[in-house]
Amino acid sequence: MDWFPHRNGELYAEQVPVTDIAEQFGTPAYIYSRKGFEEGFKAYQQALAGWPHLICYAVKANSNLAVLNVLAKLGAGFDIVSVGELERVIAAGGEASKVVFSGVGKQRHEIRRALELGIHCFNIESDTELERIQQEAQALGKVAAVSVRVNPDVDARTHPYISTGLKDNKFGIDIKTAPAVYQRAAELPNIEVLGVDCHIGSQLTSKEPFIDALDRLLLLVDQLRDMGIILKHLDIGGGLGIAYEAHEQPPTPSEYLGQVKERLAASEHHKHLNIVVEPGRSIAAQAGMLVTSVELIKQSDHKAFTVVDAAMNDLLRPAIYSAWHDIEPVVTNNGRQEILCDVVGPICETGDFLGKDRKLSLAEGDLLAVRSAGAYGFGMSSNYNSRCRPAEIMVDCDQVHQVRRREKLADQWADETLLPEG
Repeated sequence: MDWFPHRNGELYAEQVPVTDIAEQFGTPAYIYSRKGFEEGFKAYQQALAGWPHLICYAVKANSNLAVLNVLAKLGAGFDIVSVGELERVIAAGGEASKVVFSGVGKQRHEIRRALELGIHCFNIESDTELERIQQEAQALGKVAAVSVRVNPDVDARTHPYISTGLKDNKFGIDIKTAPAVYQRAAELPNIEVLGVDCHIGSQLTSKEPFIDALDRLLLLVDQLRDMGIILKHLDIGGGLGIAYEAHEQPPTPSEYLGQVKERLAASEHHKHLNIVVEPGRSIAAQAGMLVTSVELIKQSDHKAFTVVDAAMNDLLRPAIYSAWHDIEPVVTNNGRQEILCDVVGPICETGDFLGKDRKLSLAEGDLLAVRSAGAYGFGMSSNYNSRCRPAEIMVDCDQVHQVRRREKLADQWADETLLPEG
């Protein structure tokens, strides 16, 4: 379902014209649909119905407090990679007992805080980290639940920067050496071995890599059972892609997770495993867009450039991943001639573009919508070129809420100081 429909040639956010939102809050601005986030999460609930599960939304995809609160109210757990994300979850009304803590570089103070709050488990990514968690748990007189994130050496067939399941990637523990880590974990007095975790990459558009990784995980589960280590949950990570372009047809959560449940149900040794998933992009991406204004159109002998007021500091994905986002006028202009152009920002970098070779009918002052920008949009934004970060707006039916005000110039240097005189 599209939560940003067209009505009479004009783009809406749920029941509100996007032009009205831009007029009230300015551009560039991120606009989110509450219904979009809710339906994205519910798709996973429906897919896992009838099987014990925990859906841990990946906070890094979009960490706005309003977004986290909407999902917490639906019963979401959360996948975090820093104590900052943990504190955001708590501030947004999330439950620490539904949090899994991932990431290769957990600091001691982060581990302590997670133990104090009582998170669901740590996804450990090295034997060194296991020993660190044991030490911190022992010092606090607590038992830390852990899953071992294994690296199954599965090619996710995605962009190399977001592929995480190959042996050359920094993530996880080689699945071949994982049994020794589990054995050590089982011996430690302040560690509870809870499960196994695997995340092979992001923006996957076919089921095959997921199922390949799953089959390797289940072999490990069986090997550990033979060692006397009985796991309670299977964390299959996230990474399910979305259709940024029309030709992309990723599986739905039901199509993918239906096969996972079939695999588990096929063996008496696997039926007891709770399923943990960590979706981010597939919940958030299509629930948001970036709206920007056309500043000017620059025509050279070789190319046309549509210069807008959004830039790579607002939406970084095109610059670092050559990522595609559909770009369309907020108001259809059928009477204007269509031009082939690059949509670029004002930042002093050749890589500052939102889209290349786009056919658009537009003029100075028009509004453009950069679609599917609800994930890894604002969260990756910056103050590069001393630009202020945009506002974030959440639309709920016919209600419009500013969930983050536009940054002001003085906010940028509020924590900076001059050197003393002399």
